[in-house]
Parts: sequence; C-alpha cells; structure tokens
Amino acid sequence: MSLRLPPFEALRLLVGVDDHGSLSAAARSVQMSQPNASRAIRGLERRFALPLVERSPNGSTLTAQGTVLAHWARQILADIDKLLIVAEGLKAERGAQLTVTASITVAEHLMPVWLARFRAQYPGVTIYLQARNSTQVIEEVRSGSCDVGFIESPNPVRGLHSTEVARDELVVVVHPQHPWARRRAPLTAAELAATPLLVREAGSGTRTTLELALRDYEIAAPLLELGSASAIRTSALNGVGPAVLSTLAIAEDVRTGHLNVVAVQDLHMPRSLRAVWRGARRLDGTAAMLLKLIFSEPA
Repeated sequence: MSLRLPPFEALRLLVGVDDHGSLSAAARSVQMSQPNASRAIRGLERRFALPLVERSPNGSTLTAQGTVLAHWARQILADIDKLLIVAEGLKAERGAQLTVTASITVAEHLMPVWLARFRAQYPGVTIYLQARNSTQVIEEVRSGSCDVGFIESPNPVRGLHSTEVARDELVVVVHPQHPWARRRAPLTAAELAATPLLVREAGSGTRTTLELALRDYEIAAPLLELGSASAIRTSALNGVGPAVLSTLAIAEDVRTGHLNVVAVQDLHMPRSLRAVWRGARRLDGTAAMLLKLIFSEPA
C-alpha cells in the first residue's frame, strides 16, 4: 500500500505532544494555533487510519500507536534538520563563489577590469570566468552552469532577465596598406556584403550583428572564420584582409595607426552589451555584487 508523505509540521506536533504532554503546548512549540493543530493531528490520524492522540479535559496524550509513530517521527525530523543545516552550509559556500560566463568581446576587453575591481573589494570571493560566444553564454545561463552571463547578441533573450552594462559599436577595419584605407568615398553596404571578410564563428554576437545589418544583401563567404576577436585583430594587423570588430577591440590600434577604420555609407552597428540571468527578476548574492560594482564604475 502506498502512503503519501505526511506534512512535517504535523509530525512535529506529534513529537511535541510526546514531549510536552498536551496538544496546546505542542502547538505553541511550533507556533501554530490550537484549532490548526487539532486539524493537523486529525489529518494525520486519517492518513494513517490510526488513533494517535487521546483527548481529555486534562490534556492530550499519545496512544500506543501514537507513541510508536512519534519515535520514528523524531528520527525523521532530526534527519530533516540535518538536511536543512547542510543546505544552508552549501548556500553559504556558494555565496563565496562567483561563476561568470561572458562573450569573447566582454571577456577580453571589459571583464578583466571589472573582475580586478571586484577582487579588490571582495577578496574572499572565488571567481570562475569562462569565455564563450553569446549563444553559448545563453545556453549556460539557461542550464544554471553560471551565476550570470554577459552577451553582445542584438536579439532579445526570451525567458531570461537582462540589463545593459555597456555599449560598443562594430566597425570595418583594414591594414593601412589595404586599398580601402585610401578610399575617399565611404563603402556601400552592398560592397561590404560582397567582400570576403575576417569574421567570428556563427553564434557569436559580432557575427549575428553583422549578418543582421547586411540582411538585405547576399553576403559573401568568409575570408576566414576565427574563434575570437583577438585572432581576427591579429589577422587584420598582418594584412590578411578586412575585418569587422568591436571598437573595444581596436581602439588602441586605430589610435596608433596600425589599423584604419573604413566608413560604410548608411551602415551603423551599435550594440548593447548585456548581463543575463535566470530565476528571480532581481539578482542576489555575489552576482548582484558584481553588477552593482559595474554600474558604479566611473564613466
């Protein structure tokens, strides 16, 4: 015969009658009203189909069956208390950790500064950082593999909460010896689409943003498909071909003249870099501490 588990509070009442000698005292011990306690015990008796408590004008005592069940209930409740203590310990342990998964651009150009400031302010927190493309970040957030993710995808993320933490823009860059570096007129979007480019892999926020910007054109096959902004930047610096990169990745190279930005007529690719997480709308724990620090960063 299969029995449903009884409510734990009803078991605590049963043990309380054994300990205190009355149902009213047992009810006070678990902070329950007398009428609710009486209903809980009656429910327990119906569930087990056994008389458990003898009621009299002088109080309540356990029946023989009630005494046996109270003995086992006491052991069960002790194990439940141990379970709760262990769970709290694990929660506290997790509170001293922070697992972050960030898109490549964010991981390479923003996260080092953010995490250095975080470590300086919270030296007792252990940080785990993983770099993925934006699609993979979303998958890891959904699976619960990280506390918070950072993406550069222009698409909305259904089922997750998000907030903007930074902005950047994608630009076309070339080596100073590339013919486009000497152009006086801007490129057209059609010319850019028809040119084989150094691009990120499918699923990255950079690749997705570029493809959305050129969605009205037939896009040429990539010149090279590389797994990080750093690899694309290195290839562009060595004159392999034109690339589309975040302004975060090439700011210093443009300033020093090692790369040239090529204007594209009527094509702008600004992006919102966002933190994403699952669960409650309001982040808590170490992830919330990180976001607070990011938002307090001087402009």
